[in-house]
Amino acid sequence: MPLLQTTDLTKIYPGVRALDGVDFELARGEVHVLFGENGAGKSTLISILAGANTPSSGAVRLEDQAIQLRSVRDGRAHGICAVFQEFSLVPTLTVGENLFLGDEPTRFGWLDSASVHRQARVLLDSLGFQINEHRKVSSLARSEQQMVEIAKGLRTRPKVLILDEPTASLTERETEQLFDVVRRLRKDGVGVIYISHRMQEIDLIADRITVLRDGKCIGTVKAGEVSHDALIEMMTGRDVQQLYPDITSSPGDTVIELQNVSTVGGVRNANITVRKGEVLGIAGLVGSGKSELMRAVYGLEQVTQGHIRFGGQLTTHASPAAMLKAGMFYLPPDRKSEGLVLGFESNANIVLDSRDRKHRSRWGLLNLRRRLGLAEQASKRVELAPRNMTRAVGLLSGGNQQKVMFAKGLVQDAMVYVFDEPTVGVDVGTRASLYRLIKSLCESGAAVVVISSDLPEVLHLAHRAYVMCAGRVTGELTGDAICESKVLGLFFQRH
Repeated sequence: MPLLQTTDLTKIYPGVRALDGVDFELARGEVHVLFGENGAGKSTLISILAGANTPSSGAVRLEDQAIQLRSVRDGRAHGICAVFQEFSLVPTLTVGENLFLGDEPTRFGWLDSASVHRQARVLLDSLGFQINEHRKVSSLARSEQQMVEIAKGLRTRPKVLILDEPTASLTERETEQLFDVVRRLRKDGVGVIYISHRMQEIDLIADRITVLRDGKCIGTVKAGEVSHDALIEMMTGRDVQQLYPDITSSPGDTVIELQNVSTVGGVRNANITVRKGEVLGIAGLVGSGKSELMRAVYGLEQVTQGHIRFGGQLTTHASPAAMLKAGMFYLPPDRKSEGLVLGFESNANIVLDSRDRKHRSRWGLLNLRRRLGLAEQASKRVELAPRNMTRAVGLLSGGNQQKVMFAKGLVQDAMVYVFDEPTVGVDVGTRASLYRLIKSLCESGAAVVVISSDLPEVLHLAHRAYVMCAGRVTGELTGDAICESKVLGLFFQRH
């Protein structure tokens, strides 16, 4: 008998069938991964299971009893707890106060603050989370807030725990701690529904995988009995080779060289090279240091040791403005906080950094017509619809926002393009479009660096790849040697 079961679950919004007759089962002591692109129906499904949403039709059964959940509180009363991507913490309260919010212990009718924080400490210690229970949530890093949210969900000892991309902001060590917690829950008979698009996490934690596409359940498979390529084909409905283009490699001059580089962010004694005419992949778990490598080159990460050469010249006191002018474009992993001005129109965002001579009039003033022309050309290359050019970029979908980010790079006509998590939060159609752009840039002679937590992205795009673990480069792979087994082995190879 399944612990949790849905039958013909359907959710219809005006003009949209978000879920279309989904049958799903969760067993006791199972980690069941939901896998699918944005818009596949994963979030709708878990919101219904958690009580945050109601289905249009279909049934949900818990321990073979039909249930109708009207709220998240109702879901928790039934033993179903969800940790969503959007946190439900109160910034002005302490960690302990957030953990017991709505269920505070009292003494003589008054809040027993000492008991709140004492019990919070016991809970956090049991999970291995080293967070001060007296700190205000507003003072915590996002990764720490994520751990508090997880602890809050586990406080009531749920029968079913739903985790929605729980490692998105966690370091490698924090991810390992979370996996230890999940394994303990599995051993105790808790059913865990785990949403992730990271293949390496699925390999490490999943018992079964259910793939959703366009609101439908495509199938459920046992972990370890299906390849990454097969999962991608189930997710996208197309052959992997149609998603990832063949990119011709013509290695040229070395444009970036790191020699024994260490950084404040945890990179240790890194040695890498970046060459024109090839796609270099950098792979690793969250917190491995893969992003910090190129952020150090771009002047966003403080270097504490070693040397960096760009275009053959030793760089000292690098800054984003100087590196952009020198011919390096860096696309950050968080487009909203680091890449875009959300209140500006798309065309303004595209040319925001374009201030060199070719964008100025003969008198040195910025040439608006020339800049808008460049924005229009770049938007066509990234397949951004004309109607989106004059819309505030904050109103666009994640995929269209990422197209704007790529267009920002195209107007620079750079020598080196660094794409840090280039397809995070975008649908499969946009992915294919962005991969074609990477192909075009590489084959035109530019150096392209793809930093990604999405392992298939590195496996299929890179001509050469570095793998990182705990701040160190654990291996360099080339050509056919860039395969799943070798990369995964290097993920955990500490020096």
